[in-house]
Amino acid sequence: MKYPKVSIITVTYNAAEALRVTLDNILRSNLPELEVLVIDGASTDHTASVVQAFGDRVRFVSEPDSGIYEAMNKGLRGATGEYVWFINAGDLIHQPESITRIFDTAPELADIYYGETLIRSEQGQELGLRKKKLPEAKTWTNFRRGMVVCHQSILVRRTIAPQYDLKYRYAADIEWVLLALQRAQTIVNTHTILSEFVTGGTSTVHRKACLHERYAIMKHHFGTLPTTWAHLRFLFDALKPAYRRRSE
Repeated sequence: MKYPKVSIITVTYNAAEALRVTLDNILRSNLPELEVLVIDGASTDHTASVVQAFGDRVRFVSEPDSGIYEAMNKGLRGATGEYVWFINAGDLIHQPESITRIFDTAPELADIYYGETLIRSEQGQELGLRKKKLPEAKTWTNFRRGMVVCHQSILVRRTIAPQYDLKYRYAADIEWVLLALQRAQTIVNTHTILSEFVTGGTSTVHRKACLHERYAIMKHHFGTLPTTWAHLRFLFDALKPAYRRRSE
């Protein structure tokens, strides 16, 4: 089949060595048409030289910004692919053939594809899959339990991808995913691992503020009672093991 062009957007700031690993991983992909954009917040380390080593295979923007979500918006505005995928510095595509497998899961191109995420420790140890099992989404309402799809494991058709709402500092990705799902006509669960990420990101470090924003976002989309119930379940889930084995 003829695969669509995918724009992978990588946001980074003072993470040169993590970025090197991520770009090397992305560029091993077997997708014929791949656009890689690195949006840097004017790093003061050797990020620029890391990107330059990859030559014209990577488009590079480096300038001050207000944070990760403004950088993501820049990436969206600069992308030219049919689909956009955020794989930020430190994140990885699970396997070189992961992207082509995405499009092999359905005969017609969908508006959104999503899948599982493998979690690793900072030492690289495999911890397991995210504890929440992915829903078989028919509509966006199947995602009322919150960020059940990891931001690194969702591809969105560029023409329906919203801009990130900059009033949120830690949970704008939840709002972004919900808005994209609302706009989508077709949503496909690929039933495969699409990405890997290391624990300890911004939402983990600022967990309390992130949960506050998350509740406000979910309340806006689903109402007070469903959101309160979902967060009570979230507290219950916190008592369970932090990750799932691949076989589950």
